[in-house]
Amino acid sequence: MIALSPEEWTAVRLSLLVAFTGTLASLPLGIFVAYALARWRFPGKMLLNGLVHLPLVMPPVVTGYLLLLSFGRNGPAGRFLDEVFGIVIAFHWTGAALAAAVMGFPLMVRAIQLSFEAVDTRLEDAAGTLGAGQPWRFLLVSLPLALPGVLAGAVLGFAKALGEFGATITFVSNIPGETQTISSAIYSYIQQPDGDGPAFQLMVIAIAIAMLALIASELLQRAALRARKQPA
Repeated sequence: MIALSPEEWTAVRLSLLVAFTGTLASLPLGIFVAYALARWRFPGKMLLNGLVHLPLVMPPVVTGYLLLLSFGRNGPAGRFLDEVFGIVIAFHWTGAALAAAVMGFPLMVRAIQLSFEAVDTRLEDAAGTLGAGQPWRFLLVSLPLALPGVLAGAVLGFAKALGEFGATITFVSNIPGETQTISSAIYSYIQQPDGDGPAFQLMVIAIAIAMLALIASELLQRAALRARKQPA
């Protein structure tokens, strides 16, 4: 039977908060970038595609260090947010959400991009002949048809955010109650002689959450596909 301590429950709650926040905050940008890569032709498209997928091939520690240089108190973005809005990201749970969002962004964009590419452009053109402008074609035709891929991308981003470790611990450290997620808590426990039990329990919790997310994604995708196949 799993019996977590208050500190371990805090790590679980913080992991869910970080994953949900990072996924929800990055989803609108992910949809926009995925649609641009799938539909538009513009200078620098290959560069944008490379930048989007760069966190997949870079060591997570490098990504975390770049975030620290940019959003730390002495970084340009971090100094601006601190002086203008009083927002501190480094060594705070919001920084963990930012790191998780950055690491999950490539998986999210890739799934959504493939879904947009699968949408028949003739349907969008037909909506255009009826007087729908580009924004309305996107909202009424492209996005609903690509919804299963959007859901899949969101779940992939959430799953990656939930398990993120390298970039997070580099950017916001491993502060219990503030930035210590499930992954960093497991890392701390396996460094202790008697930490195998708590580490195993947190591992089981992490697997259970990931499986529930995948099952929910599958159910939502099936519902979206059934709704799309129903006649208007």
